[in-house]
Amino acid sequence: LYLPGMDHAGIATQAKIDARLKERGVSRYDLGREKFLEEAWAWKEEYAEFIRTQWEALGLSVDYDKERFTLDEGLSEAVSDVFIKLYERGLIYRKERIINWDVEAKTALSNIEVEHLEVEGAFYYFKYYLEDYSDYILIATTRPETMFADTALMLHPEDKERQHFVGKRVFIPNTKVAIPVIVDDYVDREFGTGAVKVTPAHDPNDFVIGEKHGLAMPSCMHEDGTMNAMAFKYEGMERFACRKALVQDLKEANLVEKIENIVHSVGHSERTGVIVEPRLSMQWFVDMEPLAKQALEQSTAKFVPSRFEKTFRHWMETIQDWCISRQLWWGHRIPAYYKGDEVYVGTNPPAGFIQDEDVLDTWFSSALWPFSTLGWPEDSADFKRYYPTQTMVTGYDIIFFWVARMIFQALEFTSQTPFEKVLIHGLIRDEKGRKMSKSLGNGVDPMDIKAEYGMDTLRYFLTTNSAPGQDLRFEMEKVESSWNYINKLWNIGRFILMNLDGMSAPVTLDPKDLTLENGWILSRFESTLEQVNRTYETFEFAEAAHQLYHFTWEEFAAWYIEVAKLSLNGEDEALRNQTQTVLLQVFTNILKCLHPFMPFVTEYLYLTLPFKDAESIMIAPWPKHNSAYRNVPVEKQFETLRTIITQVRHTRNAYQVSPSKPLPFILEADESLHAFYNNQRSTLMFFLRAEALTLVSSHLPKDDEVSLIGEGFKLFLPLGSLVDFEAEKLRLNAELERLAQEINRATKMLENPQFIAKAPAHKVAEEKEKLDAYHKQHHAVKQQLEKIA
Repeated sequence: LYLPGMDHAGIATQAKIDARLKERGVSRYDLGREKFLEEAWAWKEEYAEFIRTQWEALGLSVDYDKERFTLDEGLSEAVSDVFIKLYERGLIYRKERIINWDVEAKTALSNIEVEHLEVEGAFYYFKYYLEDYSDYILIATTRPETMFADTALMLHPEDKERQHFVGKRVFIPNTKVAIPVIVDDYVDREFGTGAVKVTPAHDPNDFVIGEKHGLAMPSCMHEDGTMNAMAFKYEGMERFACRKALVQDLKEANLVEKIENIVHSVGHSERTGVIVEPRLSMQWFVDMEPLAKQALEQSTAKFVPSRFEKTFRHWMETIQDWCISRQLWWGHRIPAYYKGDEVYVGTNPPAGFIQDEDVLDTWFSSALWPFSTLGWPEDSADFKRYYPTQTMVTGYDIIFFWVARMIFQALEFTSQTPFEKVLIHGLIRDEKGRKMSKSLGNGVDPMDIKAEYGMDTLRYFLTTNSAPGQDLRFEMEKVESSWNYINKLWNIGRFILMNLDGMSAPVTLDPKDLTLENGWILSRFESTLEQVNRTYETFEFAEAAHQLYHFTWEEFAAWYIEVAKLSLNGEDEALRNQTQTVLLQVFTNILKCLHPFMPFVTEYLYLTLPFKDAESIMIAPWPKHNSAYRNVPVEKQFETLRTIITQVRHTRNAYQVSPSKPLPFILEADESLHAFYNNQRSTLMFFLRAEALTLVSSHLPKDDEVSLIGEGFKLFLPLGSLVDFEAEKLRLNAELERLAQEINRATKMLENPQFIAKAPAHKVAEEKEKLDAYHKQHHAVKQQLEKIA
């Protein structure tokens, strides 16, 4: 089942709706929750239609009847059920803790929704004076604006030089607020000044210290990032504006010893881009330790590439509790209710209880997707049939967000890993390797590519230009190259249709009665299909595409069709019918193999063909192997013809002899091969543009002849005054060097014990045959060079 769907993208969607309302001069608070949600659902329907249009344009073969949305009624029931059960099992709790706070979206973020970026900042060194101003402790901080919420200064117990401060009180700089000096071995004496300020409501580590020492935990900042009344005259100022003004005032008060410029890692909201503010807040959390342990011990999901399993396991081993509450209106309302200090979690609250205003993190519902979309918690027919699924496909950037969460939630609630394999793909970057973003203006609209090149071009480019897990650079030249390939396929289709005239039906193909070219192309397709099936199964789509490209363009189009024209245009009707059948059969199978890459053009061409095996290529059977067609000797024989024709073409080009100029040829071959060459005489005569072809068992080269040597033949071209024999000597010397390199390569490979041990027997035998052929060719070229020296 390929099930389509969308998530509600809580923070991102609400931010967009808020922006749209702002353009109308209203806020969500003006509307109230119910009216705002009406706006949100209207937004969802508007953009869902855009998404569906793009799905269709992309040619996604999903089951459109089973489309789901994370806020569907059925999924909402599953979300509520999971929350309640996790709460009842003691795996969900509510607590005041330091969380990541997005001051723009005014909501909590989980740790993995925070992107850490290197930014320029500073260490500010401030003087915290004793109440009698007799001495001070120097404190280094990167966030001066939080000092108003300091509740202590802290020294290391072994800090002998400053022990006289312990138990006394110091003023927060430029205020009359005094805070105690305490000791704790948490302090790193080698970092900064060896003393730290403790601000429990604004730092996660300080929060732990605050709990340990029973310190107060006031916050000096509003939820929108502006300063509150604790900041005195800076109340109402934006946090960074406060920082700037505060530092200037402290300089003037001689309370700043120094400022060091630094570059440090600062958390930013993945959704809004603002710098995240650590904030003490009452939130709901998932206790991750038992869930992570279960996932590590029981998950059977196989990652492709396998290296990403380490990414998954590392995160599960280091995971912190998951903050799942969000201060939003768009999302799954938390099924918790309050009456004074009483808390009720469930679906039927007692009278007088008020529901929690917050909603759940979008990923909480997305984590249930593999089974909630199939009707769970009901034991539905779809759930029984389709769960767990075979393959999950996603980007490496959301292994933490989504894959890991699907795994631990599925194991907890279904006792099964939700998918057998996780295929990880990379990100699409621009030509310079940068991530696509609106700020850079380097994004690409798929619909623009469709308009200019067709969607198949984009699909083929995206699926064949990177390996699993690797990022892909969007390069227009490669898009155009994909278009050229599709155009080639189109032209092949037109040629075949033009040459099926008079074909009443495909004939039965007997492998024993096939012409050389027909036997060759059927054998080559069998070999290609074997490789394509293997690479499809292992998700090596680029390699599958490469095999199909090579076969379609370089073997089927460039050679088979050209040779087949002789039969198609000949007088032998039986031969023409055999060739038409092979043309149609092989081309149909090419279309089927390429269909996943380029569905539109393959479907169109398939529907134009006669004698189809289905009403649509989408429901046509995948090509089947026919081992009777596999014929290695025939492949070698055809390769010999290709070698002869190719060498002659290269030689004509090298000596600037017109490709169409008729030439006499002398072909020397072992007598056992004469029957083969005589059978192929018409093909050779046509493609060599030969005025004569003399077949001999032995030939003494003349001074005016150029020789071409390959496995099983020597071909002589009596070019006379048309050639430069000094150039011919250079060519033969170059060929000697090439063959020597091949001999060296093959020898080393066959001397490698690992190759002999691990390679298939046929591969070892093939290399031995090649080495033997290279030696023979090297000897023959050397002899010919000696003759014209």
